[in-house]
Amino acid sequence: MGGLVVVGVDGSASSLAAVEAAAREARLRRAALKVVHAFLWPAMHVPLGPSPLGPPEGGIRNMVDRLVTEAVEHARTAAPGVEVSHTVVMGEPLTVLEAQSRAADLVVVGSRGMGGFVGLLVGSTAVHLAAHGRCPVLVVRQEAHTDGPILLGVDGSAAGAEAVDFAFAEAALRTAPLVALHAWTTWNAPLPTPQVASMPYANPPGALGQEEETLLSAALAGRHERYPDVAVEHKVVHGRTREALIEASRSAQLVVVGARGRGGFAGLLLGSVSQAVLHHAHCPVVVVRGAGTQS
Repeated sequence: MGGLVVVGVDGSASSLAAVEAAAREARLRRAALKVVHAFLWPAMHVPLGPSPLGPPEGGIRNMVDRLVTEAVEHARTAAPGVEVSHTVVMGEPLTVLEAQSRAADLVVVGSRGMGGFVGLLVGSTAVHLAAHGRCPVLVVRQEAHTDGPILLGVDGSAAGAEAVDFAFAEAALRTAPLVALHAWTTWNAPLPTPQVASMPYANPPGALGQEEETLLSAALAGRHERYPDVAVEHKVVHGRTREALIEASRSAQLVVVGARGRGGFAGLLLGSVSQAVLHHAHCPVVVVRGAGTQS
């Protein structure tokens, strides 16, 4: 297949978990893997070499070299045979990884880095990269399921179509079933059709549920022919989207969501559902930005 998977590393346990996941993704895709570290210290005019009074292997530059080497070795152990390269780029992590995402098929980061605050579920780099990355972004937690279905959040929006495509392709790569979940309430259901609106009751019993079933089927249309081996379960839930996805993620190996869906405010790069899933899902999360959410 070819392509490129990029993983951001900072020496944290979370980033090593990301390296392992990225190596597996690269192997599945027959892609190359690039390990990237954003080196912020030179811009802050901090001495990089070892202290005159310390050991020769000390110093920030040597520390960075060691953490990148460890990440590369970890990747090669996790996925032997994958071509692994590495680079250290001076700059702030979000800026560096956003630039790297322009040439990548997937960027992988840990949920929290070295600078994460205690109790913070997802670090700012992961959240901001999910909003600004130019390719799908996989945010990895340290304990990931190795089985279970791919869980896809479907809202029927045009911007979410790329998330649907990604989820089907990922399910095919992993030989995993796909659960396509659409949650609705009377507040986020589409307006009734003219035929329904002309009835004595605006929404006859069961009409909204049927409309949402139709919406889900339409959003998935055409994918079965492209991915005939992917077993798909349609799941329509009457309830709030974020709670439904978070609960369903307990048994999933991966959640796939669009960056912003139906009902999102214009100009908002990352919607409330995507942010909630990033913070609270029980498995890794991929955020896929549609064409309408590019900055």
